[in-house]
Amino acid sequence: MIKKLTLILFFTTSLVQSQIPNGYYDTATGNGYELKSQLFEIINNHIDQGYNALDDFYITNDIDIYYENDNTILDIYSENPSDTDPYNFSIDNSCGNYSVEGDCYNKEHIIPQSIFGSNYPMRSDAHHVLPTDGRVNGFRSAYPFGVVGQNLVSQSGISNPTQNGSKLGNNLNEGYSIGYSNIVFEPIDEFKGDIARIYFYFITRYENLISSWSSYDMFDGSSEKVLQDTFLNILINWHLNDPVSQKEIDRNNQIYLFQGNRNPFVDHPEYVEEIWSSTNDTENPSTPTNIQIFDITDNSFQLSWDSSSDNVSVDSYNIYIDNTLYANTENTSYLISGLSANTYYCINITAIDQSGNSSSFSQEDCASTLNQSTTTNELFISEYIEGSSNNKAIEIANFTGETVNLNSYSLARNINSGTNWGEMLQLEGQITNGDVHVISRGNADQQILNNSDQLSSADAISFNGDDPVGLFKDNNLIDVFGDFNGENNYANSTYVRNETILNPSINFDIDEWSFFPNNSFEFIGFHNQNLSINENIFTDLKIYPIPAIDNFINIKSNLEYHYEVFNINGVRLINESNNANSEKTIRLNSGIYFLKIYRKGSSFTKKIIIL
Repeated sequence: MIKKLTLILFFTTSLVQSQIPNGYYDTATGNGYELKSQLFEIINNHIDQGYNALDDFYITNDIDIYYENDNTILDIYSENPSDTDPYNFSIDNSCGNYSVEGDCYNKEHIIPQSIFGSNYPMRSDAHHVLPTDGRVNGFRSAYPFGVVGQNLVSQSGISNPTQNGSKLGNNLNEGYSIGYSNIVFEPIDEFKGDIARIYFYFITRYENLISSWSSYDMFDGSSEKVLQDTFLNILINWHLNDPVSQKEIDRNNQIYLFQGNRNPFVDHPEYVEEIWSSTNDTENPSTPTNIQIFDITDNSFQLSWDSSSDNVSVDSYNIYIDNTLYANTENTSYLISGLSANTYYCINITAIDQSGNSSSFSQEDCASTLNQSTTTNELFISEYIEGSSNNKAIEIANFTGETVNLNSYSLARNINSGTNWGEMLQLEGQITNGDVHVISRGNADQQILNNSDQLSSADAISFNGDDPVGLFKDNNLIDVFGDFNGENNYANSTYVRNETILNPSINFDIDEWSFFPNNSFEFIGFHNQNLSINENIFTDLKIYPIPAIDNFINIKSNLEYHYEVFNINGVRLINESNNANSEKTIRLNSGIYFLKIYRKGSSFTKKIIIL
């Protein structure tokens, strides 16, 4: 049970707020997780100065002018606030290699890099990256922070406790730290509040990303509460018993000048209670009612429902399609898009309050989409490349009839087919009708790069065959390659969307795709779609095999037709007619060709690949 704690202020408000910019927290007006999200909006766009820039920041701003006042590096793992320090570091005493305590200082990530994959901007965020003794930093490793009991742990002969009293051992599974018994690291009392406020900052600043990262014992997997009960109790206790110091105030001010954002819990310590005391709310919201499905098309429909009630307030609603979470919204209406034509879908909705309490599922409502139209009304994924090394690319096609600005579109991967989408990659530029937009890694094969419109090393383009990739519009999934949270094995392969597919779908169907071997790049940069085919004219026509593997392709038809073959440069190679009830064999060298067939005033073009 999370204890509701009363915040005691041991310092004057004027001291803490002395350098807070006017109006900085004007929009922080809520309570509970609403306040946390408001703070996220205030602090989330800081300037990433880069990892190496921290070195210059340390020698200017992490200097001891508070204890010894000797201008050495202030290291929370070696500082002795009431006596002589066991050792000190001059500003030029940084390094990467060490043997014993006191050798040198390096960069300590209070929240371990392994949690967020060493990605930026987390890796270089000065609020949580401190200069500390290299050996103690390695000793702490990626262990959680906690209260060490009697069972101490030693590593490679290092003394424990360390020379300033920080220690590693099993968590004391009683009192305010009850609920966890594995190994933790405990700093000295002087800096416990500092650690707590760094954590509160970090889980607020990155609340939009944190639920997609690797599991960590201190975290509960949510994006709101974030901290598991035991560690929330520990950090609140440390926060209250080690109030904000002048050192923290000064460092917060300097970080604001350095990277443009502040730690709200240094400026306003009362925010901790205002946000996390709401976790005492255990009452579930009422169940949403009166679900309506209307404005049904071949790939979308509109939803509406009556609002739920709660003892505090309803924060949002989760929408489930066929028992799978589709979207979260604060509204009581929603447009469901990216559906498959002529398909039956069932909808459930739950209400979520500010404390994360969920209602029961609503009564199910179901409807079927219309038969597929003959037009395309949305962008879709047209090619997926997961080749060797960094040969990874996603191609997006536009056959909507208009130029589409990509500001509203993004990609994300479902990491290792887990339960969450990873960090979004914003798409850039625009796509003209009939064209494609290729996103690839910057160190991919030159053939991929020659056809790329956007280069990135972001998480979304770091898939490995078991990571479904989703196309999002306004943060809503509209198309996907791979089964979300399912079995996926598409490594070392290229998949091209079949030409008959007209629209995106959130339900992955491997039959919509054609497979090609590892490092097949000849299809990247263009996509064909048969939008103008009069199916009544060409239904008898059969073209096979696709792709061709023995330098020939067959055309079989019950009616007469005329055909042309063009190479990839547009040069016409064949111009012939064929009789009804015949089969024509065309022999071609390996490459990419375009077959154009004419009949009764209509025509269509098909891409032919000869392997």
